[in-house]
Amino acid sequence: MAKQTVDVLIEGGKATAAPPLGPALGPMKVNIGQVVASINEKTKDFKGMQVPVKVIVDDETKDFEIKIGTPPASGLIKKELGLKKAAGNPLTENVGDLTIEQLIKIANMKADALLGKNLKMRAHEIAGTCNAMGVSIDGLKGIDFIKASKKDGKYDSQLKD
Repeated sequence: MAKQTVDVLIEGGKATAAPPLGPALGPMKVNIGQVVASINEKTKDFKGMQVPVKVIVDDETKDFEIKIGTPPASGLIKKELGLKKAAGNPLTENVGDLTIEQLIKIANMKADALLGKNLKMRAHEIAGTCNAMGVSIDGLKGIDFIKASKKDGKYDSQLKD
């Protein structure tokens, strides 16, 4: 049972049968319309961002599997806040403030790519990225958010799985 793989970068929710996807899938004789619809459904939350997509096609059955990568956490944070770039000096500059809900949204979008075993740990990973970018969370620097969350349990109710 041989499988072929196509790796492409697609704008979220905007896959088409045009290049680069269509010409790569055509020789595999898979239903390109179904592949495109499936990719668009899986990437709709990443509108406006380039998303890595892997299409794995079984040569015999023509069944396909789609694996969606996620943009970097910094890209998701910038998109969520409408930022062009992060702070030049994150120690002194603050370029934006995420709400706890936005932080949770990003942590859930990146869940498969993060190491944390629960939502709280994944949120701490995203908070670390925020810290490095000069982005605060609920008015707190990323490192202070993590401390408040760990030590005081301040966000425990929101960060439950």
